[in-house]
Amino acid sequence: MFSRGPGSDNAPPKPPSMANLTPPPGQAKPVASPFERTSASNGNSVIGTDLTIMGEKITIISQNRLTIDGDVHGDIHGRQIVIGEEGSVIGTVSADAIEVRGGVKGAIKATNVILHTTAQVEGDIMHQTLSISEGAQFDGRVRRAKDPADLKPNLDVSGFEAIRLQALTNGG
Repeated sequence: MFSRGPGSDNAPPKPPSMANLTPPPGQAKPVASPFERTSASNGNSVIGTDLTIMGEKITIISQNRLTIDGDVHGDIHGRQIVIGEEGSVIGTVSADAIEVRGGVKGAIKATNVILHTTAQVEGDIMHQTLSISEGAQFDGRVRRAKDPADLKPNLDVSGFEAIRLQALTNGG
């Protein structure tokens, strides 16, 4: 019924990259699209109180600071992770620095770990430095890493993609 002309494949045209557009003379170059990935950004991502993320083998990877005020059922890897008072994670949390004000049910692995007074943690903690505030609830084992390299979070998305594809090809 609708067509783009003879030989059309009905696929929508791909928009040109904003970075490659040449502006008319006398105008500034357009700002890059928010959908284009930048390599160095110092942003803060938030999983809000109205958000629940759950599923099988979910992994969230953040290159910067990630604040969790909602609920996550899966593993989280990042540079700096803050679990807010209303936030909860069921899974492994791995980062350079982790602050817990809410709940974690699973392993915590970071160079620097802080459990605030409102924290409720059920699981093992592997760390270099650990601070537990009075009033924090913790049930698990604590182990100081012998090698700080063991605590580095895996932020390589392609590595997770390769593992996922391998699991899919093996029927898992």
